[in-house]
Amino acid sequence: MTIRRVMPDIQSDAVPASREFYERLGFEQVMDAGWIVTLASPSNPTAQVSLITSDETAPVVPDLSVEVDDVDAAYEAMRKSGAEIVHPLQDEEWGVRRFFVRDPNGRVVNVLTHR
Repeated sequence: MTIRRVMPDIQSDAVPASREFYERLGFEQVMDAGWIVTLASPSNPTAQVSLITSDETAPVVPDLSVEVDDVDAAYEAMRKSGAEIVHPLQDEEWGVRRFFVRDPNGRVVNVLTHR
């Protein structure tokens, strides 16, 4: 399994102010789905941060996202290890297949593949 990118997911009730803050650091908005805004570095597009008000289909906002090349293999590895699956593996209408898992520190990780 290959990791494609890792990015923090920040739960925010102040998305416009947060977007402006990260833009001052050089990030540019690359996505706005209403409930999630993603900003990326223009010179390194995999360097990203997402601002999330609430997750559209999941019970919690994840703490970070890990994009992998084979989300099904990642899901099976986590399931077999006994890790807590917080949100089941599913295809989302915005073009990703994902699941959430809790790490040993209690952080929720969104593991995904773009379809």
